Amino acid sequence: MLNKSRQKIYRSPRVKWIILAVTVGLSIFALWEINNISTQIRHSEKQKVRIWAQAISQKAQLMSYSDEFFRQVGLDERRKMQMYTDILQSFNSPDAGSDLKFSLAYVNYIVDSCKTDLIITDKDGIITVPQEMGGRRLEGSLKEEFSKNPPFHYNIWGMPMTLYYKESHTYRELRHVLEGFMQSFLAEITNNSVFVPVIITDSSRHCLVSYGNIDENSIDTPEKLAARVNSMSHENIPIAITLPDAERAYVFYESTPLLKALNWVPVLYVFVLLVLVLISYNLFRTARSMEQNRIWVGMAKETAHQLGTPISSLIAWTDYLEGKTFDEKYAAEIHKDLARLETITHRFSKIGSVPELKEENLCEVVENAISYLKTRSPKTVEFQTGYPDNDIIVPINRYLFEWVIENLCKNAIDAMEGSGIFSVIVSDDSKHIYLDISDTGKGIPTSAQKHIFESGYTTKQRGWGLGLSLAKRIINEYHRGKIFLKYSVVGQGTVFRIVLKK
Repeated sequence: MLNKSRQKIYRSPRVKWIILAVTVGLSIFALWEINNISTQIRHSEKQKVRIWAQAISQKAQLMSYSDEFFRQVGLDERRKMQMYTDILQSFNSPDAGSDLKFSLAYVNYIVDSCKTDLIITDKDGIITVPQEMGGRRLEGSLKEEFSKNPPFHYNIWGMPMTLYYKESHTYRELRHVLEGFMQSFLAEITNNSVFVPVIITDSSRHCLVSYGNIDENSIDTPEKLAARVNSMSHENIPIAITLPDAERAYVFYESTPLLKALNWVPVLYVFVLLVLVLISYNLFRTARSMEQNRIWVGMAKETAHQLGTPISSLIAWTDYLEGKTFDEKYAAEIHKDLARLETITHRFSKIGSVPELKEENLCEVVENAISYLKTRSPKTVEFQTGYPDNDIIVPINRYLFEWVIENLCKNAIDAMEGSGIFSVIVSDDSKHIYLDISDTGKGIPTSAQKHIFESGYTTKQRGWGLGLSLAKRIINEYHRGKIFLKYSVVGQGTVFRIVLKK
């Protein structure tokens, strides 16, 4: 029953691990929900960008159709001018009659109705039509204005004539509307409501036409512009559009700043989760360590208190017996036990506070601890020691360090069941001191090796599993060293190693 209760005490920390697991699970669930919300926002932003890109593509296609329409209208106007010159040239024929006059009147009507401006000059460039400009020479800005379209050359009654024209008023008004629509289209692209960063370039992809939602400093040089355009083209396929002057252009765009920020949200959540897990784990460890400290301190103070009374009593009895008829060897043994009790009191008092470390000869301390146990151990246990030739001086607390050696020795004697070899070998190098404590006992099973230093764990029928955990606390925390299981095989024996810094 006693052993079962100790096992229950040992297993009780599992409840804390369950609480920690539940806390971490709730944190993961909360972060997962937040991540779902951010994912929905991210998908919504992506959908907005897709709809915007589709709208741009459709409007660009409409612009292409509009440009084609104006190209056809321009061809129709040129055909009208061609028809006009053909009819004029037909007057050279002697057979020209009333039908030709009717055709000319019809063409004149079409030209006038379309409000097409035209100028006819003779071979010397003197204007003959319209009459209000007759006698003037076609030159300068006037000629430049009417030379945007190729002129028509023809002969009438043997005289060479040239017809210049420009687009009709209706065509120019529609073209002006188209250009305004195009400017509105470009402004809508660059200053979009979804804040998509946009760059519009010419067909070479090197000349900037327009941009929006982008820091001007990031594209103020050809190198920066090329790098930004290249980055955008890798993220999204550019949209091809046709400008009113039939120039090909490309629309490059990338994700909105919000969408880019949301792409980092999963990474941020993973980082936050790791921080929460780390904080929870550290808090758990701190709470557990504080709880163990309270246990150790309470046990130490209570033991020191309990030992104080018999020690005082034994001291009084010893003083009394020294003056009586009494065998001196008994008094000597009582003195040894009194010294032992005082040592135990010192040990427990040091556990409850920060121990003072002093420069000690390590070999002497180890030998003193073993010699006390040697006289009180079975004769069938052989003690072996090995020390270096030189003294090993190291800052330690003698009372606590002897306690570690005694605990390891007692465990070894129990493992050997009172018969075998117990050895302590001390060695060193330039930086460290090594103590190898070995026995030829029954060894430690592999399944138990990772638990032997845990408080409350024991494989003995009697005992509370505090010896090795206490030894680890003394070596690791008080002496800033290490103690670990170096070797153990069932049926062959066990070796513990203590490492101290020089």
